Amino acid sequence: MTEPASDTSLPLEDWRAIAEKSQRLMAAFMARQDDAGGRFDDVGRMGEVFARAYARLLSDPVKLAEAQADLWRGYMDLWQATARRMAGGEAGPVAEPARDDRRFRDEAWSRNAVFDHLKQSYLLSADWLRGLMGEVDGLDGKTKRKLDFYTKLYVDALSPTNFAATNPEVLRATAESKGENLVRGLRNLLDDFERGQGRLSIRTVDEEAFEVGGNLATTPGKVVFQNDLMQLVQFAPATRKVHRKPLLVIPPWINKYYILDLRPENSFIRWTVGQGHTVFVVSWVNPDAELAGKTFEDYMLDGPLAALDAIERATGEKRVNALGYCIGGTLLACALAYMAAKKDNRVASATFLTSLVDFEEVGDIEAFIDESQVEGLEKIMSERGYLEGSEMAATFSALRANDLVWSFVINNYLLGKDPFPFDILYWNGDSTRMPATMHGDYLRRMYLENALSRGEMELGGAPLDLKAVKTPAYLLSTREDHIAPWGSTYEATRLLGGKTTFTLAMSGHVAGVVNPPDKGKYGYWTNPQNPGSAGAWLEGADRHDGSWWPHWAAWLKPRAGAMVPAREPGAGGLPALEDAPGSFVKVDLRDSA
Repeated sequence: MTEPASDTSLPLEDWRAIAEKSQRLMAAFMARQDDAGGRFDDVGRMGEVFARAYARLLSDPVKLAEAQADLWRGYMDLWQATARRMAGGEAGPVAEPARDDRRFRDEAWSRNAVFDHLKQSYLLSADWLRGLMGEVDGLDGKTKRKLDFYTKLYVDALSPTNFAATNPEVLRATAESKGENLVRGLRNLLDDFERGQGRLSIRTVDEEAFEVGGNLATTPGKVVFQNDLMQLVQFAPATRKVHRKPLLVIPPWINKYYILDLRPENSFIRWTVGQGHTVFVVSWVNPDAELAGKTFEDYMLDGPLAALDAIERATGEKRVNALGYCIGGTLLACALAYMAAKKDNRVASATFLTSLVDFEEVGDIEAFIDESQVEGLEKIMSERGYLEGSEMAATFSALRANDLVWSFVINNYLLGKDPFPFDILYWNGDSTRMPATMHGDYLRRMYLENALSRGEMELGGAPLDLKAVKTPAYLLSTREDHIAPWGSTYEATRLLGGKTTFTLAMSGHVAGVVNPPDKGKYGYWTNPQNPGSAGAWLEGADRHDGSWWPHWAAWLKPRAGAMVPAREPGAGGLPALEDAPGSFVKVDLRDSA
């Protein structure tokens, strides 16, 4: 005999508390919109692009009529298939989700004829709309790419999985709990609005499950140097002897370095230390208005170049190997070009992880970066002195809305569940600010003008010529990267003047990089040749199972020098300032929200 469902009706005072919180948060939300002043008018930009596309469609009524007829034929096929199923017969699918589409995993989407019809009707309409917008003629390339991205955002938002009345899992949970899931979901929604101070700040992870320096970023070491922009962390050796040349890791300042030092079992830094390398990492500051005037040049001079000076003082070694991740790799490329102009050869080898040096084709993020949007950002940053980390995070979430937005809307608000403890998502939410001057310069010089790849950029009084960089380089890209598309990162094989080894890993910008060998996940491709195009490279590449880490370690080993006694942080020419991971990385903007 089953237990009767518990009474989930809320006392009157609880409903009053919810109502009061709702009113308070609505007032905060409206105040935020007034304060925004239309500076983030993404909806307006989307409307403008769709209006231009619609005008082009109306100019060719025959083509539009043919497209509508195709849609109706698809609907008729679907109605007939559904009718056969409802009558007890068999019918194959008219439209199917992609193999990696996880929205329709619940069995009811296939087992139940009504939900199956709803699913296929959505997929049919979504495919039709994407196809229709993809064939709009007369638009320039930028507008065309924006249209494709906005269409994807639109159809993803309208998925039946995102609504309580059309999601079988939500309906089942509502029936079983007598609506308790929706009450919990309302509380979660209000809590997220309150946490965001009137802006919806969706909680994507159990934040109580992690602590930087507690169970994340735990590789032992010491901070041995710091300036206004960074702390330099030297990690303690794990082997009796180490390679002579230290390894300098330059992470992106858009996020924190501990993506490469999560838990011990998936820490790239801990694994590399275990391979016999003396590892240093730049831990960037989380800037405030006092650093508003810091430039991209400052990040180069006070970042990798200052780190090279400090490493020589700490270890006595003048030459190092360097690794840059994402924008850290872009900075490394700039530093190498600057050093080439200065006849400075202290970097023996360079590793670039998912790094762009050619910004001609940047993928979906282009929808957020044009002249008017950069001008709007510059206005905001000039008033504050920085770009808020949450605004940057929202942009990246939109690039993968199904995974980073809608899945949590369903889990948190419709099912009323708490998010899971997931280290990568905790790191993803641990955002950082961008100094106003630096970020404006970066967006303009890289994304809008593509000045670095064109040889039109100058830093520290030196022209940056990537062809002058003769340093041997290892380039790691990921096939499903939504931030640094691998076809664009491949251009570095053409632009850099030294010998390059290109490797392509499976998965995306983060999961493809953070892939320890013990997991046996994914795989990667290698090709000793670098033909003229990324497609030609992949056609001639060999596929390998597992992690790319050992392949990179084998490439680095002959460039790392002979073995010498291990170096303890703080025992050389630089004293230890504090324990790793240091204080800079522990500044959490969520604590001040």
